Amino acid sequence: MRHLRPVPDGAPDPGAPPATELADLLRRSSRGDQAAFAALYDAVSSKVYGLSLRIVRDPAQAEEVAQEALLEVWRTSSRYRPDRGSALGWILTITHRRAVDRVRAAEAATRRDMVYEQRNQTVHHDSTAEAAQASLEARRVRGALGTLTEVQREAVELAYLGGYTHTEVASMLELPVGTAKTRIRDGLIRLRDTLGVGARDEQ
Repeated sequence: MRHLRPVPDGAPDPGAPPATELADLLRRSSRGDQAAFAALYDAVSSKVYGLSLRIVRDPAQAEEVAQEALLEVWRTSSRYRPDRGSALGWILTITHRRAVDRVRAAEAATRRDMVYEQRNQTVHHDSTAEAAQASLEARRVRGALGTLTEVQREAVELAYLGGYTHTEVASMLELPVGTAKTRIRDGLIRLRDTLGVGARDEQ
């Protein structure tokens, strides 16, 4: 596959096809149409790479993540359902999941290295407690994300894990800005309520 370059933040993707065309390219790709997938690749690869780079922060790893995500799109294109969201949103959700998995794998490797080092030196109790608390909080947040609807989670993850503005999220998901803001707001309200319940339960 060719080298990938991100689209600058907030910049339009020149020559990007409309949502209906992307959905049609996905449908044709699901039938094994390689030409359709090549066209889809050209249309979305810069956005896929841009999101990957924003999350993993390393250009080489971002390119690997983007290629993995696009390969998954090719393999699972038959699972796309137009009634559940835009084609671009579906593709970026796959990309986001791949990128987060890569970050978590890197964090797990770092934790293994830290454990090895901690076995050979004295660790202050406070730092151990802080690490344990951070791990618990991360698990709670991941669990809370699972309570959102698919469209809420898609919008919230792009805005708060991907770091995109409301306007950029609206553009990526091909939604009016007001609709994107509503999905993000409703998702955050549900997250707040879920985490609040969790906090009370733990007391």
